[in-house]
Amino acid sequence: MQQLTVQLSIPIPADSVLISKVEFEELKKQELTGIYWSMQDLEHRVSKGQVWIKENILFQPRFKKILDVEQGGFVFYPKAKGQNWSFHAARMADFLDKRFKDIFS
Repeated sequence: MQQLTVQLSIPIPADSVLISKVEFEELKKQELTGIYWSMQDLEHRVSKGQVWIKENILFQPRFKKILDVEQGGFVFYPKAKGQNWSFHAARMADFLDKRFKDIFS
């Protein structure tokens, strides 16, 4: 069996950069740092309406104890009329990714 060595040159456009997958993932994480989502942002992210989100995620006892800011979580549950939901974007995104199976089963 012969082995062939080839030197290849691939041009990268001037408006592009080449980075490692690890660096790319880190940049994606930083994209959500310091960002808070509203209920409308969360609806857009999960492609579900707020009724579904509330029934299947926010008011599920197994999730609420993890999510509720009053229990050390990262979701502000409105207590009075006129208050809005608030979600720590990075932590909520991580929760959704890790709990996908649990949410849909």
